[in-house]
Amino acid sequence: MKTYLVGGAVRDKLLGVEPKDRDWVVVGATPEEMLKQGFSPVGSDFPVFLHPQSKEEYALARTERKSGHGYHGFEFHADPSVTLEEDLIRRDLTINAMAEDDSGTIIDPFNGQEDLANGKLRHVSDAFKEDPVRVLRIARYAARFNRWGFHIAHETHNLMQAMVAEGEVDHLVPERVWQETVRALEEDAPQRFFDVLHRCGALKVIFPEIEALFGVPQPIHHHPEEDTGVHVMMVLEQAARLSDDLKVRFAALVHDLGKGTTPESEWPRHIAHEDRGVMLVEQLCERLRVPKDFRDLAVLVTRYHGLYHRAAELKPNTMLKLLQNLDLFRRPERLEQFLSACEADSRGRTGFESLEYEQPDIIRNAFKAASAVDSKAVIADGFSGKEIGIELSRRRSIAISDRLKG
Repeated sequence: MKTYLVGGAVRDKLLGVEPKDRDWVVVGATPEEMLKQGFSPVGSDFPVFLHPQSKEEYALARTERKSGHGYHGFEFHADPSVTLEEDLIRRDLTINAMAEDDSGTIIDPFNGQEDLANGKLRHVSDAFKEDPVRVLRIARYAARFNRWGFHIAHETHNLMQAMVAEGEVDHLVPERVWQETVRALEEDAPQRFFDVLHRCGALKVIFPEIEALFGVPQPIHHHPEEDTGVHVMMVLEQAARLSDDLKVRFAALVHDLGKGTTPESEWPRHIAHEDRGVMLVEQLCERLRVPKDFRDLAVLVTRYHGLYHRAAELKPNTMLKLLQNLDLFRRPERLEQFLSACEADSRGRTGFESLEYEQPDIIRNAFKAASAVDSKAVIADGFSGKEIGIELSRRRSIAISDRLKG
């Protein structure tokens, strides 16, 4: 019985990154032997155990065989005869198919160290194509390791394209798609996740509303990058720089979906794309079972980002309606979320990335002025019933006007 540190922990140590989790493989043992040593079993698909002290996962070395579609269609075999190399060959990428023994020696049968040094994401074997989740995972790794310039090996990219063409990606379930998407949004370069999916053809299957943006032109004087899909990737990149809030990043990603439904006869203009986009955002969120707080912010940014860009032109009443529609008087935390997503939209354009924009401070000042007026003073002045709301809005509008003039 021998234990080995495997997978991401080995990879991250070689990269000089503190591993988030440590996983272990046990070779030459039976479930009964693990239980005798105090390990606790977890899961029912294959033998995985928790260490009695560290609570880290120890899995018996196993092989697997494809038995159906999707990522549930596998049969696993684990017994003391399964070797370490047989266990490692079933893994997705060479950089994840390394092990370290208790003396610190790296076991690397598939040249993962070489690929790590060359910044290459390469599949271990053709078994890669048996699990569609791996398409999402390799896209996520591209986002995670973007800072080191990692790229996907040509042969692996071809394999991903084949998986899409063969319909394997069609079997991904919404919960898993969203789980991998959220993890990608956490990375420093989340736009790489969607770019990889676009290039291999999976974006059209998983996120058709986003795929529809590529090839759609915009007015070049406002958008030197011209292509709407390129713009949205730039917006997501800027959102990741401006905010760690995943809801902000998601809202930035989907804010322009309406442009994908603009009739070609109207290109490059996109009149009323905000309103059309709301339906598409709601459609995407329902299909992937996106949490309500993500959906709500995304809908608001989609519907009102045009007003944000025209903040300096808005009349006080219109500005107040924007603040009310964002529900800021009850949910003031939404202000910075909305502003960050919209500012990312401004910066997500070629040549506009580092400019300073006046809109955030205009809207902040308007909200500060309006918030200083509350209903207690209105009631104290003798207003009641519906008159309270009417008078409160009137006073807030005046306060906004005075603040913005000053």
